[in-house]
Amino acid sequence: MQIIEPKLSLAKKLTTAAWIVSGVVFLLVVAMRRISIESSIDFTWLPGFYSILNALAAVTLIMALIAIKRSNAKLHRRLTTTALVFSALFLVCYVLYHITNEATSYCGEGPIRTIYFILLISHILLAATTLPFILVTYIRAFTNQFALHKKMARWVFPLWLYVAITGPVIYLMISPCYSH
Repeated sequence: MQIIEPKLSLAKKLTTAAWIVSGVVFLLVVAMRRISIESSIDFTWLPGFYSILNALAAVTLIMALIAIKRSNAKLHRRLTTTALVFSALFLVCYVLYHITNEATSYCGEGPIRTIYFILLISHILLAATTLPFILVTYIRAFTNQFALHKKMARWVFPLWLYVAITGPVIYLMISPCYSH
């Protein structure tokens, strides 16, 4: 059996980068409500598209869990990387939409309105706080710190999956409210 040495120096650098990227993303998402860019391109199709990206991330995460449960680390690594790519593309599309379009207010009434806002608030809070932990969990595996990766993934995975699932659910709930 081959012993794989952890790459601690690389892990330290990547972890610092992950926290910086997470901070920049957080500030960008907070600031995007104040940024308005006029565009001749119609980006009103983006919410449906980025919701599909979120759903694909969720499916890919579930497949990654199944792969690791079956001891297929190579497939798990590929699927987790794919989920990260889907999530990154989601983020780019999400920001692009929100800096080129006005916010849409939820139009539902009654108990469904309460459910919508519970899902929305929990989704936003978890999306805002889990990004650095998702990245650090990924870095732990990438730098051969598998025990730490596994320990973090036990709680990071369900949070990431929740965010990836609730995104499309929230979109389906608000989609009748779009004016286009």
